Formats: sequence, C-alpha cells, structure tokens
Amino acid sequence: MTEHLNVVIHEGEGPLALVIHGALGSRSYWNDNIEALQSVCRPAVTELWGHGNSPSPSDSNRFEPRGYIEEFERIRLQNSSEKVWLIGQSMGAALALHYASKHPERVSGLVITNSASAFADPLVWQRRNRSMIAKVADQVENEGVESLRDSWINPGRSKRILPGTLACLGREFSEHTRAGIVGSFRITNYSLPLGDLLTTINQPTLLTNGVHEERFQEHLPRARLIPNLEIVALPASHAVNAHDPEGWNAAATMFIRQHETKSV
Repeated sequence: MTEHLNVVIHEGEGPLALVIHGALGSRSYWNDNIEALQSVCRPAVTELWGHGNSPSPSDSNRFEPRGYIEEFERIRLQNSSEKVWLIGQSMGAALALHYASKHPERVSGLVITNSASAFADPLVWQRRNRSMIAKVADQVENEGVESLRDSWINPGRSKRILPGTLACLGREFSEHTRAGIVGSFRITNYSLPLGDLLTTINQPTLLTNGVHEERFQEHLPRARLIPNLEIVALPASHAVNAHDPEGWNAAATMFIRQHETKSV
C-alpha cells in the first residue's frame, strides 16, 4: 500500500495537530488559520482522498472512516507524536471524531466546525445519501469534477472567504480527481454519522458553531451527546474558520492552550 494522504506540516509551538478539511476543500482552506494555530501547535494540514494533491486509491475500503483512521495513525507515528490534536471541518470533523472514538488514548482534544454528517441520525442521513448525495456522485462521474465548481456544495465559491484564500481554493479545485470525489460522496459521506459513538468521545471538544448555517442548528442536541463539549457561537455559515478567521482563531487557540496547560 503506497498511496497516502497528502500532508503539509507547518512548524509551530506545541503538539502535532491533524487539520482536516471537508468535501471539495483542499489544503488552502486553512490559509487564514495557520499562523494562529502555529502559536499553539504544529498544524499537519491533511487533504482527503482525491482532493488537492492526495491520490485516489483503487481500494474502496480506504474511503471508509476506518481507512482514514489508519492514515491518521500513520501520520501520527511518522511524526513521532504520542498524542495529537484533531481539527476538522464538516466531513473532516466527522472523520476526526471517528478517530477519537477509535483511539481515545492518542487524542489530546478536538476542535471541530459545523458537521451535519457527524451528528445526523444515521438512518436519516443514509436515506439522504441514497437520494440527493448519490445524484451528486452520478453527476461527477458523468460530467467531471468541474460540474461542481459553481455548486452550493463547493466551499471555494463562498464570497465570505478572503480573496487570497478564495483564489487558492479555485486553483486547487482543478486538482480534484473524478474518482476521489465520487468515492468521497458515495462511500465516505454515507458512513460518517457517529450515532451512539458520540457518547464515547471523552476528550475535550470545542464545536465552533457557525450560527448563520440555520440547517445545522437542529443537530446541536446530538452534538451535545459528547460529554466534554464546549460550544462557541460565531457569526459564520458552514465554512466557519474561513468565514470568521479572527473569531475562529481566537476560540481555537484559547481552547488548545487551555487544555494543553492542564495536561502539563
């Protein structure tokens, strides 16, 4: 097995932190957060399968959450880190929670953003996947990734993201592969809701809630199943850390610094 997720390590002060974007995002999604994160951790910006510079594995099992868990473990070990922080957005937040549930002893804490895929009722989510999300996958398979460039599900089209980051995301959108995006929607997305596993996540967890994404607010009761959850409300929509980088940076760095101090 030679295919691995693309990871960009940014040197910083503190522990290793896996930083994971959502569907159709890429490494530059975090551009306006990296400098702040470097004051409290070493951000390891990770691109999902078939996104940006990550390959699209032929083994479909690697698109499952367990396939990502294996990759996150590889990154941790490769960087000689006993524990990691997990920072995730949308699909990346759900994958971070899966890793934390599987390997609780290896996670110091989590910072996540709005993720309906993590907190939705599993049966409801799977029905949605078989209908609406399956159609998106079919579209990409038939017409290519470019057919989604102007879609509402592409985070890189949001005019609330700063221009420099928006331009980078636009260029990196061209790097996404058809197989990778189809696999992400058909396989990864389908398997993301954690259901009762949410109650097993005991690490300190910060949910930075973009309150302008109204449809996400219905998922807050399930998010609160995480025992050690803190919620910070921010004036943003789905792309929380990119819509309000100043507010997100302040909340995330304060949370990491607070809990790293407690662990010393």
